[in-house]
Amino acid sequence: MAKVLMLLPNEDFDPTEAGVPWHVLKAAGHAVFFATGDGTQAKCDQITLNGTGLAGMMKTLAAKPQNADIYRRMEADDNFQNPMAWADVKASEFDGLVLPGGHAPGMKPYLESEDVFAICRNFFERAAPVASVCHGVLALAWAKGADGRSLLYGYTVTGLNNFQENIAYKMTKKTFGTHYQTYPTSVQDEVSAVLENRGDFKPGPILPAFGSTKHPRKGFTVKHKNLISARWPGDVYKLATEFADMLEG
Repeated sequence: MAKVLMLLPNEDFDPTEAGVPWHVLKAAGHAVFFATGDGTQAKCDQITLNGTGLAGMMKTLAAKPQNADIYRRMEADDNFQNPMAWADVKASEFDGLVLPGGHAPGMKPYLESEDVFAICRNFFERAAPVASVCHGVLALAWAKGADGRSLLYGYTVTGLNNFQENIAYKMTKKTFGTHYQTYPTSVQDEVSAVLENRGDFKPGPILPAFGSTKHPRKGFTVKHKNLISARWPGDVYKLATEFADMLEG
């Protein structure tokens, strides 16, 4: 059994991108622990969880019912209800790290935290397994190693791509303003800028394949060295399943 650490902001993370890895890893027999900025229980992006105000094509951004149910079960988990604070985490005590993503403004403290960067640095120095999805890859992009370069320098990765991010923002701008635009610069552009080669960011196919409990290996991921990365909720079953394989390998 591996001890896995999941880092979360206090609010606004994507419920599927946190809930599905918790569900898959627990089912595989691993222990999942959580950490937030101040050590209080995290709360996901409620618009994405409940679909409130997401009409027409915007409904595709809401968590699928099965995944929303998984998130609500995670909310009842004792470890989720009693997280550590980022500053108190002893990263060396954990075997794996999960970095969920999300769009909403509450993600920023998590993606910009020096405490989060220090945790990420520890995992990369040990070459311990790390999984990131969507905006979660930004924490790795902005964290620097001992050489002063991004932790992702020399890696091949993916994350929320420009097509996906632009579609989500354009669909929701009139109703929700910048709720689905975390930063003016896209994830793909931010990450690509710190890689050894810009082509080391892999956007994946335009037509998505949405994974599920019945089809857990559908979706797109990139695995390189100790890191496995994915783009959006549709990829997260595949991400979590392959991450469980990494922990057991």
